[in-house]
Amino acid sequence: MDLTITGFTAAALAILLALLALDTIRHRFRTRLSFGLGEDAGLTSASRAHGNLAENAPITLILIGLLEVGGADRQILTYAAGTFVAARVLHAIGLYTPSKGPPPLPRAIGVIATLVVQLGLAGWLVSRLV
Repeated sequence: MDLTITGFTAAALAILLALLALDTIRHRFRTRLSFGLGEDAGLTSASRAHGNLAENAPITLILIGLLEVGGADRQILTYAAGTFVAARVLHAIGLYTPSKGPPPLPRAIGVIATLVVQLGLAGWLVSRLV
């Protein structure tokens, strides 16, 4: 059972998650807030970038892993995994970009790409199971 795509995707997401966690910790030290977000925009952005990745990565990794084990087309799966990682990076960048109006473009692209990849993987998996 070869899970190379899943493994590389998990490693990339783990590195991104660790970087976002370290930045959240940095903001907590700066604000001296061990819990909650206070009124600090930087801490809020850092915390949400970290939390949102932690919320979205597990299900996507499960979908990628199930498809990979099931013998799905590796090239398409690699593109989907790479797109998901890029989407999560864009989402984080967008959260760090201050905005009083609509979400910044990188965040919007990240959200849309994340949902497209997740729904695409879920549909692909369901079609293989039926």
